[in-house]
Amino acid sequence: MTINEMIEAVQKALGVEVDGKAGTETWGAIYAALVKERIAGKSPELAIEPVDNRSETNIATLLPQVRPIARALVQKAAANGIKVKVISALRTFAEQDALFAKGRTAPGKKVTNARGGFSNHNFGIAFDVGVFEGSSYLPESPKYKAVGVLGTDLGLEWGGNWKTIVDQPHFQLRPTWAAELAEREMLAELRRRTADEVAVFA
Repeated sequence: MTINEMIEAVQKALGVEVDGKAGTETWGAIYAALVKERIAGKSPELAIEPVDNRSETNIATLLPQVRPIARALVQKAAANGIKVKVISALRTFAEQDALFAKGRTAPGKKVTNARGGFSNHNFGIAFDVGVFEGSSYLPESPKYKAVGVLGTDLGLEWGGNWKTIVDQPHFQLRPTWAAELAEREMLAELRRRTADEVAVFA
């Protein structure tokens, strides 16, 4: 039996999504079943303690499947001596268009190449982190690479690994159905699902 088959068997027994990856949902369910019975039967995200208020405000805008992983990343970074906060999460199409306009038709520097509907932030599956030293936000730091390693270890895609536009603060959770799709194909399907009111992770 392979390790993926073992994980799938555990996931089936726990009644969580079967994808062969031991992410936060699986670990939350294992913890609920074996350690903290009082949360059994509730959302696995309840097994992960809240983080700082700013992060929690942004995390609340993400889809339920993404929230525990965002919390876990903040906590995992802290355990490795890096203070991060979730500083951006869900954006409406209009908010995305306003960002896209910066440096083009609006004052300021260009901050994104994605119009509304063409960013994973528009679908509640992406978030940006900021590295902090005390209360000071660091827009650039070698620590972003370390956080990128921690995020990918949690099953997130990291913008620092992108080939065209490197975006080190960016993390996103790719739905299982999109595993083999190119980014533009996934975004097209996300727009369709949103328009048709179909669940993103279904």
